[in-house]
Amino acid sequence: MKLVCLLEERSAEEVLKVILPKILPQGVFFETIAFEGKRDLAGKLQRRIEHWQGNEDVFLVLMDQDCDDCVAAKNRLRGIVEKTGKAGRTLVRIACHELENFFLGDLAAVEKGLKAGGLSRQQNSRKYREPDRLANAPDELRKLTKNKYQKTSGSRSIAPFLKIDGSNRSTSFNNLVRGIKRLVEG
Repeated sequence: MKLVCLLEERSAEEVLKVILPKILPQGVFFETIAFEGKRDLAGKLQRRIEHWQGNEDVFLVLMDQDCDDCVAAKNRLRGIVEKTGKAGRTLVRIACHELENFFLGDLAAVEKGLKAGGLSRQQNSRKYREPDRLANAPDELRKLTKNKYQKTSGSRSIAPFLKIDGSNRSTSFNNLVRGIKRLVEG
């Protein structure tokens, strides 16, 4: 079995390349396909899934919420997936608001990955207790790390330190991890 990850952008690919080997059971492989933004993902999604040859393979579709309504964005993607006939083998997840909210949910990982001391002490502050509520996560990360955070390289540096045990303060991240586990086990 293979988990085929259809992603809005490269930074998500960098994170999944690191965390999936920790999540997936032995014998389950993965492939990542990063698109060039939301429009590219939505425009090519149906064809990619429809024409995928592996009969046992399952799919993950991951996109940022950004300023969109989370439920509406998820429903649009699910509508596309329904047309493929493979909806039962596909997990659709929306990162609330952006991938960077995942990082703000584990400031210890950001601290270690970017060698930015003192960040983990801020995890219990009001602002970072529920990072999925922050609509400006990339700006917040840049400010916190004194501009050390850059989208793709930062994702690559932080990902090895992200906890996948449910302790991340980003509910969106924890839902992603749980959803992937259910998808490949079911």
